[in-house]
Amino acid sequence: MITDRYLVGTRLRLRRADLSDGGRELKLTQKVPIPHPGAVQGLITNTYLSPAEYDLLASLPAAVLSKTRFSVPPLGVDVFDDPLHGLVLAEAEFATDEEAQSFVPPPACVAEVTNDVRFTGGCLVEASRQDVLGWLTEYGIRPE
Repeated sequence: MITDRYLVGTRLRLRRADLSDGGRELKLTQKVPIPHPGAVQGLITNTYLSPAEYDLLASLPAAVLSKTRFSVPPLGVDVFDDPLHGLVLAEAEFATDEEAQSFVPPPACVAEVTNDVRFTGGCLVEASRQDVLGWLTEYGIRPE
């Protein structure tokens, strides 16, 4: 179970991940996109936090997005909670740009949204269910 807090007015994300083994991961992340087309990873900085550090940062104004992540190597599959209940996104991360560019999504993937910034957490956290349904129709997806 992942709860992301996107700190208002910043490019920072505060994450609490409750792990299946009972552990918990707390971290502050900054993702900076790079202007390259395709599945090329931007710059990511993670800082792992103590519970006290997390609690202090969690007191800052933030927009919150919750999801459950399943590991289906090489993918992490995110199933979103309300208000985006029903949205499922898969993401693959790679060690090199070459690995990313050679990745072929499995046939069960119905749309490739890598270059669509609307499907990044920073945008989804501000989107309504109706927004996402509208975006999906642009990909020929008409959820019931």
